[in-house]
Amino acid sequence: MASTHGAVQRAQVLVASNRGPVSYTVYADEGTGGPGSLRAKRGGGGLVSGLSAIGSDADSLWVCAALGDGDREAVRRADGGVLPAEDTGGQRVRMLDIDAAVHTDAYNGIANSVLWFVHHMLYQTPLEPVFDTEFRRQWASYEAYNRAFAEALAEAAAQGAAVLVQDYHLCLVPGMLRELRPDLRIGHFSHTPWAPPDYFRLLPDDIAAALLNGILGADRAAFLTHRWADAFRACCHAVLGPEAATDTRIGVHGLGADADFLRKRAHEPDVDQRMATLREEIGEGRRAVVRVDRTELSKNIVRGLLAYRQLLDDHPEWREQVVHVAFAYPSRQDLAVYRDYTAEVQRVADGINARYGTPGWTPVVLHVKDDFARSLAAYRLADVALVNPIRDGMNLVAKEVPVVSDEGCALVLSREAGAYEELGTDALVVNPYDIGGTAEALHAALSMPAAERAERSKRLAAAATALPPARWFLDQLEALQR
Repeated sequence: MASTHGAVQRAQVLVASNRGPVSYTVYADEGTGGPGSLRAKRGGGGLVSGLSAIGSDADSLWVCAALGDGDREAVRRADGGVLPAEDTGGQRVRMLDIDAAVHTDAYNGIANSVLWFVHHMLYQTPLEPVFDTEFRRQWASYEAYNRAFAEALAEAAAQGAAVLVQDYHLCLVPGMLRELRPDLRIGHFSHTPWAPPDYFRLLPDDIAAALLNGILGADRAAFLTHRWADAFRACCHAVLGPEAATDTRIGVHGLGADADFLRKRAHEPDVDQRMATLREEIGEGRRAVVRVDRTELSKNIVRGLLAYRQLLDDHPEWREQVVHVAFAYPSRQDLAVYRDYTAEVQRVADGINARYGTPGWTPVVLHVKDDFARSLAAYRLADVALVNPIRDGMNLVAKEVPVVSDEGCALVLSREAGAYEELGTDALVVNPYDIGGTAEALHAALSMPAAERAERSKRLAAAATALPPARWFLDQLEALQR
């Protein structure tokens, strides 16, 4: 399955994830380095920060999947070995060229269309899920995909190495790797929520057991909140019996915002330019209710828009006084249900503007093109941040806005976000399905005295940055090595 050409130096610390810290694009035109030239784009996030924090002498390796034609060409040029250091910021990265059809089945068919839906409780159960022959075919690809990772990690790990396996794409890897290399210290981290037993058991019994046993192959299974860790334990007991999970330690590490990076990046010239544009769109003297999300089904953007519409109905005094700045960046548009959801977001926003808008006031400013600098500009301008997911493993937006906000912001937060565990005390907490309740929370947030808003925002920022990305990663590594 995975290319095993090229010598791979055995590593003491390994990270495995579907997406790696670098991606490649192949250029066909002469203007970007000549026909067939590759351009590498480096990513960020907690894992990148964490691996950087352990230092270049720590003998680490990141194993990830090739996700497109550019990535596959980079793997070919590296002969299946470690990618060029100049492309990866000095980190040792090995991409696996897993068959594209197998990856599509595993990633879109199982990980994103089944496991994501189970853990975020997104199914419309009168009609779905349907676990038929096609599902079983895709499940075989998910197994093959996980096996490719397990074999690559087994090959690359030094004796007694620490291996940190990431997320729902790779649930089977710990168990497979344990069989291949019993000497390794293996951790698995879930970045999503974990479904309660009644919902998890929508899955066929053998599949539910395989997923749990896969993670239980790790020495340590870790989660973003105690709620998700407790749900995992409950699923183990319900599916595997009361003796399950006794040999696997359970940990909780609530990933925080990177305050230093965010505050520095939020004051660079491109952000200042976008702030000027946003201020013009909002209008002089108006309040801003800000949300920044992918158009992911669990983010609950449509109900957020409906709550804002309810606010304008119930409290007409806010008309022409407030603008909802909504960034809904397209996600998983290769899946029809996501394309439909993105279209519904646009339809509802357009409906609000048509119903309430005036020549000088656009009630909803909706942007759908991903722009990180513009997101940071919105964070700085936010009077209120609306974070109302149906269900979310953590939700870093809830943590980032209070860190970046210039004047302090009020946070309207769903009780179903993982961030609620740390931020609930100083947020205005809502039931994400309750449109009227969310509208009243928006009214309370907009009406909050400036001094109270600033004080709450300060406490939110302190809680949000308690475990920054590098420390989050190192805490997991140290716990595993103990």
